[in-house]
Formats: sequence, C-alpha cells, structure tokens
Amino acid sequence: MTPHSPDDATRDGGPAVSAVEGLLALARSRPRWAVSAALGDASEAIARSRALAGRSPGRYTPLLARCLRTTAELQLERGRGLEALPLAQEAVALTRALGGGDLVVSLICLARAQEAVRRYGEAAATYAEAEKLATAD
Repeated sequence: MTPHSPDDATRDGGPAVSAVEGLLALARSRPRWAVSAALGDASEAIARSRALAGRSPGRYTPLLARCLRTTAELQLERGRGLEALPLAQEAVALTRALGGGDLVVSLICLARAQEAVRRYGEAAATYAEAEKLATAD
C-alpha cells in the first residue's frame, strides 16, 4: 500500500481518523464564547465518523461514540442540556456492545446530561450503573 492511497481512510490512524481527531481537538480548544464554531467542528467530526462507522462499524464505532460524547460535553459546558441528552444517549447505545471503559465514560456523560435536564432519578441510576461497571473491571 502506498502512502495516502484510498485505503488510508479506513486504516487506523489514517488521514480520515486524523481529520476527525483534529476536529475534536479544535472544538475542545475553542473559547467558550465561540459556541457555533466549536459545535460546527464537533458536528463535522460526528458526520465524518458516522461515514467511517458506516463502512466499518467494528473499527470506527468507538470513534463515533467519542465524537458524540465530546459534542455532548461541549453542549453541557455551554448550558445546553437538552441538546446534549440525545448525543449522550446515542453514545451509550453504541458503547453498550463494547462495554469496558468506553461504556463507563458514556454513562457518566449521559448522567451529566440527565442532571442538566433535571432528571435526577435517572441520573442517579445511570451513575450507579457506571460505578458498578467501573468497579467490576
């Protein structure tokens, strides 16, 4: 395989993955007042990771889940719990099959989103599930 060939996009660490990682880093580094730019970068990362996961779900589902969590966290940091909740829910749905640390981190993100929308009972149950999984490892 030659460098920068078409199959680079589906290789771990290839240009497509690097582009997604770069978008996530850019979104996280944006100042708090640059909401639309940060969320635009994060949304682009989600779109690109969805395309990768569509071609190779087993390989790129964790990347998509991380993009969803990062975007949910950005929404939460900006006081947008309603926008964060479906992103966090999708991240949990994707990581249930993966288990482990990815699921624990997704559950914590979901619990934070549930708290933000005042679903305290659900948040407590989600935190409890995350704690149970974390201590089981």
